[in-house]
Amino acid sequence: MSAKLSLSDKFAARSHQKALLRARELAAQAEHGRAFKLYAVAAEAGVAEAERELGLYYIHGNADNFRSAVEAARWLTLAAEKGDIQAQSALGGLYAHGFNEGAANDLFGEAKQGQPNLEAALKWTLAAAEAGDVNSQALAGFLFATGPQEIQNIERAKYWYQLAAKAEKAQGHLGLGTLLLLEATTDELTFTAVAHIRAAADAGLAMGHYFLGLVYERAIGVHADAKLAAYHYQFAAEKGVRSAQFRYGVMLYNGVGVSKNKTEGETWLRRAAVAGESEAAALVGEIYARGDDGLPPNYAEAALWFRAAADSGHRSSARALGLLYLTGAGSGAIPRDPDEAAKWLRIAAEQGDSIAQADLAGLLLKRQTNLRFTEPAPVHEWFEQAAESGDAIGAYNFAVCLMEGIGMDRDEARAARWFRKAAENVVNAQYRYGRMLAEGQGVEQNFEEARHWLQEAANKNMLEALLDLAALKIQGLGGPREDAEARDLFERAAAQGNANAMFALGALYGGGHEIETDRSKSLEWYRKAASLKHPRAALMLGKYLCAGIATTQDIEEAKKWFAVAATAGLPEAATELETLTPSTAATE
Repeated sequence: MSAKLSLSDKFAARSHQKALLRARELAAQAEHGRAFKLYAVAAEAGVAEAERELGLYYIHGNADNFRSAVEAARWLTLAAEKGDIQAQSALGGLYAHGFNEGAANDLFGEAKQGQPNLEAALKWTLAAAEAGDVNSQALAGFLFATGPQEIQNIERAKYWYQLAAKAEKAQGHLGLGTLLLLEATTDELTFTAVAHIRAAADAGLAMGHYFLGLVYERAIGVHADAKLAAYHYQFAAEKGVRSAQFRYGVMLYNGVGVSKNKTEGETWLRRAAVAGESEAAALVGEIYARGDDGLPPNYAEAALWFRAAADSGHRSSARALGLLYLTGAGSGAIPRDPDEAAKWLRIAAEQGDSIAQADLAGLLLKRQTNLRFTEPAPVHEWFEQAAESGDAIGAYNFAVCLMEGIGMDRDEARAARWFRKAAENVVNAQYRYGRMLAEGQGVEQNFEEARHWLQEAANKNMLEALLDLAALKIQGLGGPREDAEARDLFERAAAQGNANAMFALGALYGGGHEIETDRSKSLEWYRKAASLKHPRAALMLGKYLCAGIATTQDIEEAKKWFAVAATAGLPEAATELETLTPSTAATE
């Protein structure tokens, strides 16, 4: 220590009793550097009070800002073993929270440093608590309430919290209130719990204000009051409680309980995110991803916040980040990178995110990742577990894995069984199972049952099901031929912009089917399909124009559409085009 001792200090240092008395005087005058040296003299002589004060100096760093957890524990232990209650209390806090200035008085705080030693913490905390130390009684309650399973004991937690609350210790009130609230089954118990939380807030405890904010926001034992909730969140937020910063930021951003102020709201959300609140980071990411107040999305900024949230274990942010890399975003701000997408999707998938599991499976199925950079994921195992638990989406995805051989050998029969189970709830499964029945793939061919499942999917307007069911009805497979119903199905598919359905309608109205022939409608549908580059529709449109069917003959336009069909690889269109070209030249 750099502080110099005065002549009187030097005389006092000759005796540990005088050194202790002089150290007290200097400490009261905030001369901590000089007091420290004299406490050290008394501590070396085994004086418990001096040992304790020396330990506290090493915790708080009041003497030249020098801290040492090891030295603090050594001196406090010497005093605690002599029965010094304050030393026992401080030692319990040190072991419970790690080396953190003010740790013994910072119950319910969110920031902790160092590695806790709960066995030692309980030993010294209980010793001081049983001797009547209120701080230790509150800490004992905290340890029994929040500790790992081997020490957790809610009844003992309530016992110690009650003692601390009776002594009007704010942390005792808060701990008791939160525990009682969790087990409250009547209004009276709820009111009692809220009263304790209110007492903690009234004593100025930041976390008390945060929990009281939750009480008012969620109408727990009180009428909902967004304004009061915002007031208490603000108090706690300004004291550094990151959960309160998050909730106050949300209220400001949305104008709930306070005047809407998106700029200030985002500022609080950022503070909470920087402090480690993953929900806040995720929300900031969402704000940038969607854009706001007329501003376009900023995907690069969104990715930074999603990453921060994902690194803190926020699974939906990991999925969101994966999706940004899966598709690419922001005109190159986020490049399309399937391997990076797979990395983040896997993180979310391993936390049980079923959407991420399905997206990751899709990446692997399409062989879009580089196996040198992307470790294969056991997606089939995730889906099998979900399927076995009765999850319909999991059953469908597991069936896809079986069908496509993702992570296992292909097994069409097993795939069909799982598609069938999923078909009760999942439209994609209804379609896939219907197709398997129609094709006899993994199951015995059964057109009648195929119609049933394709109809189920078609009822939900699934495009592929509309087309396949219409095809069965036209061919009379699995039931009577029903051209009129097939027409209706094709029209629903055409409304979704499907060129195949438009071509089918052109053929249906063209004649030879069990609906009234209407060449004008046929021409109309062929033209719509041809405009979408459907080769056979272009061929038929060329024929109609060449022959003047339902329209004025137009050889030049016919040649145009024959050329489209020929370019797409239809030999018949090339022949038609060849027959038209010489006659045109001869005419000229």
